[in-house]
Amino acid sequence: MDPSSVPDFDSLPKVNGQPQGCAWGVFDKDGKKDVFGTLNFLTPPIVAAAAAEVKDGVSISLNWPLNGIKFPLPGRKPPVHKPMPLQEMGMECEGWDDELHFNTQFSSQWDSLCHVTKDGVAYNGACPTQETLEVQSTVDNMLPTCEQWHSRGAVVARGVLIDWKRYDEETTGTPYHPLDGHRITPDDMEKVAKWQGVEFKKGDILIVRTGYTEVLEQPSPELFAKFAAGKLSGVDGTEDTARWIWNHRFAAVAGDAHGFEALPPLKPDGTPGGISDLVLHPWFLTQFGMPIGELWDLKALSEYAKKSGRYSFLLTSAPLNHPGLVASPPNAIAVF
Repeated sequence: MDPSSVPDFDSLPKVNGQPQGCAWGVFDKDGKKDVFGTLNFLTPPIVAAAAAEVKDGVSISLNWPLNGIKFPLPGRKPPVHKPMPLQEMGMECEGWDDELHFNTQFSSQWDSLCHVTKDGVAYNGACPTQETLEVQSTVDNMLPTCEQWHSRGAVVARGVLIDWKRYDEETTGTPYHPLDGHRITPDDMEKVAKWQGVEFKKGDILIVRTGYTEVLEQPSPELFAKFAAGKLSGVDGTEDTARWIWNHRFAAVAGDAHGFEALPPLKPDGTPGGISDLVLHPWFLTQFGMPIGELWDLKALSEYAKKSGRYSFLLTSAPLNHPGLVASPPNAIAVF
């Protein structure tokens, strides 16, 4: 769908029982409930224009190791890798297979549009349950889960890096740490884009670097002390941010932060809240149908963007293709 044909946040058609800005029904077609959300903005002309970003022949992986977090994460198990000799599997030859068990939220990931629900309801009125998410065929899956993206050719777009970490370090001259809890506002992102010399375009995927995954790679007493304060830098979680994101018609957002948005979230009265008070997750995933990428590895991307002076690039991403995936490693590559 041409992003220019979609109303701004404050002009979206009212959806009964949902706040102004809800995009349910906007992407429905021929009486069929949409499962792609804002990925619908990736039209053939927009994808073709994104391909023009490739000039240097340089590709950069944006995927952090599956076991990038080296300490226990409450509620989410670290990956378990099991190499298996072929002969022990009953095969009359030498060699190896392997099995890998992991939580899709433990490292670099896309959140599907089923990751967050309210009263059991996800994007576009979908109602995921344990049973429906255990579906064995995507043909039978009516939910907006990650593997659905393969039917539209996965994700190919123009990516735009907003390198908040580098901007803060180079313009303020003060020490920066991603666990100091800076809330990156729309005005901040506009300033960084201007400083970098990059312009946003409709259908872009917005990628924000805080430096979070980089500090996790070297755990230290100082790091754990900062963790105890519970402050993680990220995009400012407000309705104004949601409005700004929608009005730019981004196809998706991603970053290296743990939840993309700053933590802790703030309640309407400005006091710190809990996980149930997240603002951008319900706006993006549930109301807009906009995928969120988290814990992406952006260090090498930042270095090449600085070296080349280019902060836009071709971005490709192919999630795992298994029915009912609530999240998936992004398998994301930036190409310059």
